[in-house]
Amino acid sequence: MSGLLVVTAVEAERAAVLAGLAAVDAAIEVRAVGVGPAAAAAGTAWLLARASFSAVVCAGIGGGFADRVTPGGLALASESVAADLGAESPDGFLPLDRLGFGTVRYPADPALLAALQEQLPEAVTGPVLTVSTVTGSAASTAALRDRYPDAVAEGMEGFGVAAAADRAGVAFAELRAISNAVGPRDRSAWRIAAALAALTSAAPALARLDP
Repeated sequence: MSGLLVVTAVEAERAAVLAGLAAVDAAIEVRAVGVGPAAAAAGTAWLLARASFSAVVCAGIGGGFADRVTPGGLALASESVAADLGAESPDGFLPLDRLGFGTVRYPADPALLAALQEQLPEAVTGPVLTVSTVTGSAASTAALRDRYPDAVAEGMEGFGVAAAADRAGVAFAELRAISNAVGPRDRSAWRIAAALAALTSAAPALARLDP
């Protein structure tokens, strides 16, 4: 297999990536597959089943943990973590792996991650959490930080894309441009335009990968 697939959630993210690739005249397959881990997994699996790719990058905007990466910045996933996949218990949240039903973590491909780090030295690297519900309160933010103290950002698709890539035997990485701080929901503080611009600026790095 050869070639790179870039997966986004929505068309605005896809357009931002394509704008950055156009600036370096790069022809890379970029597809929007939908919001959330289920849509991301299904859409990515469908694409991987119909064409030959050796790597897939989940790219889009997301929330950053304020002490790690701020709006307008970039985050690279060392691993994509299904942060809310599990069960509640009287003793607290039990992730799926502790229940014995599978994994909640997919590491980024080391070579792909290293190449992205070299091309995007300003990006902060660490676990990126995949959530089905965007974090919007101080209490839920504190709970996430308690469970995943080294997390740098959250999104809604990375784990789904990673699961599809893992099943297909394809290298995986995740790139997030930060639009807001993870925490109490305040749309007036979101910087979506700045995050999309950062995604466009970062996209040429994808053209320099050799998956």
